[in-house]
Amino acid sequence: MTQLVNLAPIAGKVFSTGWRAARGGTLEIVEPATGRMLTEVGLATAADIGEAVRSARAAQPAWAAVPPAERAELLRRVARLLEDRRGEVAAWLIREGGAIPAKAKFEIQSTVDELWVAAALPTQPHGCLLPSVPGCDSIGRRVPLGVAGVISPWNFPLVLAMRAVAPALALGNAVVLKPDVHTAVSGGYVVARLFEEAGLPDGVLHVLPGDAEPGKALVEDPEVDLIAFTGSTAVGREVGAAAGRALKRASLELGGNNALIVLDDADLDAASSAGAWGAFLHQGQVCMTAGRHIVHEAVADEYLDKLTLRADKLAVGDPWTEKVDLGPLINAAQLSRVDTIVRDTVAAGAVLRTGGTFRDLCYRPTVLAGVTTAMPACTEEIFGPVAPVIVVRDEDEAVAVANQTEYGLVAAVQTGSVERGTALADRLRTGIVHVNDQTVNDNAFVPFGGTGASGNGSRHGALHSWDEFTRWQWRTVRQTAPQYPF
Repeated sequence: MTQLVNLAPIAGKVFSTGWRAARGGTLEIVEPATGRMLTEVGLATAADIGEAVRSARAAQPAWAAVPPAERAELLRRVARLLEDRRGEVAAWLIREGGAIPAKAKFEIQSTVDELWVAAALPTQPHGCLLPSVPGCDSIGRRVPLGVAGVISPWNFPLVLAMRAVAPALALGNAVVLKPDVHTAVSGGYVVARLFEEAGLPDGVLHVLPGDAEPGKALVEDPEVDLIAFTGSTAVGREVGAAAGRALKRASLELGGNNALIVLDDADLDAASSAGAWGAFLHQGQVCMTAGRHIVHEAVADEYLDKLTLRADKLAVGDPWTEKVDLGPLINAAQLSRVDTIVRDTVAAGAVLRTGGTFRDLCYRPTVLAGVTTAMPACTEEIFGPVAPVIVVRDEDEAVAVANQTEYGLVAAVQTGSVERGTALADRLRTGIVHVNDQTVNDNAFVPFGGTGASGNGSRHGALHSWDEFTRWQWRTVRQTAPQYPF
């Protein structure tokens, strides 16, 4: 197996002011496609988190004082290192996370983009000169928050960690990163090694894999100024509530139950291609997955035929040893959840057009017809390779069904009329809308984020990182001190 450079000496450890043993012992990293153990990582405890936060708090002022151009250059070094290690990092994304090679390649390039965009932040203006009276300079300054806690998920482990870690560091914060234990190497060790090799000072970044206990400790630690959390809505609610009690900032990127709307004038070859890609990419384990295909009744039968044909052609298996389109789901619990939703939906009256079967953790791409808005495949975020198709009479019903969810991350509209598509997009309650495209789109320099149960707004992307990882400070400077009546 391809090894990440110098992984053997650090296996079973955490990165916290150097590599050291974790109080929680070690955890085996298992390849989901085969069940084989790949390596061991350190398992952090709440005590490990507390120690890391104190170290980060002590290191942060000196890091913030590093000239902006030097911080920018360090981020660029990390980007170049990642570009040099593409093959090694891709191997971990494939074997540890079940990604197909194309998904791994895409994720690495997206991470490189995040690093280059973050590297541009430190040399941008840090504030503004405000109106004042003669003899007094009034300045609005952007200053680092201090210590940022980052809790990242397993589905896109590298880029979803780096999109918070990179801008937070670029803007002068210290970071404590808790990657998900399923992808602790590709979402944690890789990040630590890249910054370590690039020359980041000790104590500025800590990487501690762990479960709920260290995550809770990170959220509740009074020395942590921001929590950037990407994960499920259920856990996100708990994170937001805890952060609110502590009066600290919370950046929540949560789940989605996203609609792909196909109107009666759509190009059905393009629409079914968008539907298959949006529903089945990375086994549907994407917050932006097309989870509900809302199709006009005039084209529903043809769309279903084309989507089913595309699903039937997709190969499923071990992405490390086979040429496949879909790899395994991340674990047995996720497989059980997906299969239960499919079975319950069919029991409620839906028609299984294809799929609905699995081998080991590999679930066949599945198309469900006759789905209604009350069925589990419509009401729940499936997080698996399942395309439920809901038939509607007209645009108004399509909008009503699309908005009939607590989530509000992304939607897409397929239509032959741009004007019709944009008018419909104006009526959708989501943070992101794509006209004549599919739902799974992202970029390092766009305002990315959802509304409602999908999160608390556009929290990532280029200039928006200033709002997330810094705070305003008003400073006045007078040439001479004034006299007051008292």
